[in-house]
Amino acid sequence: MSFTDLFESGEHRSNLGHFASLVYLAESHAGLVESELALLQRFARKLDITDDEYQEILKNPKGYPINPPSSSIKRLERLLDLFKVILVDHQIDAHEQVLIQRYAIGLGYSEADAKAIIKRSIEIFTGGLDLEDYQYLLNKK
Repeated sequence: MSFTDLFESGEHRSNLGHFASLVYLAESHAGLVESELALLQRFARKLDITDDEYQEILKNPKGYPINPPSSSIKRLERLLDLFKVILVDHQIDAHEQVLIQRYAIGLGYSEADAKAIIKRSIEIFTGGLDLEDYQYLLNKK
């Protein structure tokens, strides 16, 4: 086995764990609805999850550990993916907030950083921006 094979398998394991977390969050409130399944299928393609892996993860999403990426950008991207899944129904409940905070800590954020990032992300996703922040995001390239 070559060094690149080891890297790819480690990256794939990380993708499997991330996808399992997405499935777990999506089904946490009342099972999966059609819009969540459609989003999960897009994530499966993005993360190179095979059909067999997809079906297995849907059966048991808790069976896959979180393998945090070393890159801070990649960790933030994983957190963004989770928010996309949680907010597919345009709401986030207290249970989902607890789950995403646990996942953020699992990704390597401190408890304080996780709380701050999640609080700010909820403000952004739910439209809780003030005018200054709104202007900044509009003008940012």
